[in-house]
Amino acid sequence: MPVEFISAVHTDSGASGPAAAGRTGFDVGHLRKYARALDDGGFDHTLVAYHSASPDAFQVAQFVATHTERIRPILAHRPGVIFPTHAARALATLDQISDGRLTVHIISGGSDEEQHREGDYLDKEQRYERSDEYIQILRKVWEADGPVSHEGKYFTFEGYYSDVKPVHGLVPISVGGSSQDAYRVGGQQGDIFGLWGEPLKETAEQIAAVNAVAEAAGRPHPRIWVSFRPIIAPTEELAWEKAHRTLGALKDQAKNTELLRHYRTTGRPANVGSQRLLDIAERGEVQDRCLWTAPAVATNAAGASTALVGTPETVAQALLDYVDIGCDLLSIRGYDPLNDAIDYARHVVPLVRQELAHRAATAKAA
Repeated sequence: MPVEFISAVHTDSGASGPAAAGRTGFDVGHLRKYARALDDGGFDHTLVAYHSASPDAFQVAQFVATHTERIRPILAHRPGVIFPTHAARALATLDQISDGRLTVHIISGGSDEEQHREGDYLDKEQRYERSDEYIQILRKVWEADGPVSHEGKYFTFEGYYSDVKPVHGLVPISVGGSSQDAYRVGGQQGDIFGLWGEPLKETAEQIAAVNAVAEAAGRPHPRIWVSFRPIIAPTEELAWEKAHRTLGALKDQAKNTELLRHYRTTGRPANVGSQRLLDIAERGEVQDRCLWTAPAVATNAAGASTALVGTPETVAQALLDYVDIGCDLLSIRGYDPLNDAIDYARHVVPLVRQELAHRAATAKAA
């Protein structure tokens, strides 16, 4: 499979710079502009994120699909919010609207508090078990030629059939996380597995863990999606000056966010991915070629938060380092979302693609 680039749509134009990444309002004009910028800029996919307070992800994904020609929405979806038969039908409908461009990213949930807001009181292990069953039901419904029934630990239904099917038979399913439960579900069920940006050694170890589960289940290795927040400028010095300005803004923003207030009263974040980023940051602020961990510390690792800092050439080479260990879906989204996406499309994405094309031509000639 070719190396592909992922961004993330942002729905609020009310802030610019690092503060924008934490906004979750809804500006239709801004969303349209953003989606088209990603489409025109050559990104392959865009994440449509999920949060209990954010604009509805299904409707945002449909909006993106109907206002673009090429880019493929990756819809973040939380099992337990809607019944899986309903989800199967809704996802198939959205896939038809997008002409087969949809991917669904299953979020089992890393914060008990966030899950409780929508009435979900399962513990983390149970949430991953439910996700496993949920994915099986989605595929069962999509592949069925007639009514299907299911009796499981979390879901039971009889005689369900959907008249609408995905364009290509199935919608690709992505799973993410850094826990053993995540590796198990992702290896057994995922077409794609998502990781946050850790150093090369740790990333390779996680890839191996997921692949081992897939092999034991007799499934192909999932494609690996790795996420960063690049900070680029024409020179290394300017890039690091920009990085430290960004860090200052993130620290100011963190003082007032609900999520960080929660973490200050309850300690370290509950999810393993965030814990890993914070542990890695304790071992060094800059690792490998240009992986910067300070933003993870400033945000208490609230999501994908590590940066790649440098010139476009440096950042492109760093991304290629991850390609070399098995990552073929590169998520790059900035702390200044729209402006950074435009800059990446102009200055980083072409460099990576040029080098990959050169490698392919050289290998073919040999």
